[in-house]
Amino acid sequence: MTLFKLTVNVLAGAALAGLAVFGIAALSGVGHRWVDILAQFTAPALLAAVAATAVCLLLRLWPAAGVGAAACLVLAVAVWPQWAPARGTPAPNQPIVRLYSANLWVFNTDVEAMRRSIVTADADILVLVEVGDAPAARLDELLAGYPNRTAVGRMRGPGDHAQSIVASRYPIIQRLPDRPDGLSAAGAVVKTPIGPINVFAVHLTRPWPYQYQWGQITQVMALTERRLAAPDNPVLAAGDFNSVSTARIGRQIQADMNLIPAPGWPGTWPSQAPAFAGITIDQVYRSPDLALITRRLGLPTGSDHQPVITEFSRAAQ
Repeated sequence: MTLFKLTVNVLAGAALAGLAVFGIAALSGVGHRWVDILAQFTAPALLAAVAATAVCLLLRLWPAAGVGAAACLVLAVAVWPQWAPARGTPAPNQPIVRLYSANLWVFNTDVEAMRRSIVTADADILVLVEVGDAPAARLDELLAGYPNRTAVGRMRGPGDHAQSIVASRYPIIQRLPDRPDGLSAAGAVVKTPIGPINVFAVHLTRPWPYQYQWGQITQVMALTERRLAAPDNPVLAAGDFNSVSTARIGRQIQADMNLIPAPGWPGTWPSQAPAFAGITIDQVYRSPDLALITRRLGLPTGSDHQPVITEFSRAAQ
């Protein structure tokens, strides 16, 4: 092996080993903020590792390709629970409820794109977060066909007033109270053909290093308390959780709230990237008494987040 080829193998192998660190971080289960931020990016790291390993094979860089194969294996094991969680078994002959959830981005003014995305989805229930001033000024137009609504708002700065909204074709039989607990989440009990469902429109703060490390953790604790205080119904919690389902916050939600995430592929953020290369921080969590039928992305809304469309039915007992 020439010195040049040896150098290329070493550099490529080091880069691929570095990508494997993302998978190791996710598999470790360590909740430290430095580890957690790496665990968010296992999906794009896997795609990068696959592409780099393929290049190494084409160039016959066998040692680097071997490192790449190992990195791909580690990353695939790490990302698989995020992409393929349990869906549940639907009970026979039960109706289906369709949910549309989206972070519209507070400064987004493309109300036409938002409306087009909502109309095309033809959902029964809408969960919208970061609803800014532009769509709020045309809310009846945006939510035409969804007369039953509840919302909470947060003022984060001049011109930065965001709402979280649950809107439904079905009756809202109870509006769940907003609490001074630091969590931006609208909640409602929706009367659906499969029975009443507690629906939460959730927007968690950004993770460290953008916010202090306990921010998301305490907000999930607040969401858990809200769920416990709500009626004993099936639960759908959807919105922008600013975390993949296999990182610290996703694990906390699954452990403390006994909720199950929808599959995280294709990714939802950033919307400017191809969906296969994105990460899913826009989650839809369900309680075990609901079964997931389908999950797909909706049409763009002008936001940096892709909307998510999911369908649910009663789970078999």
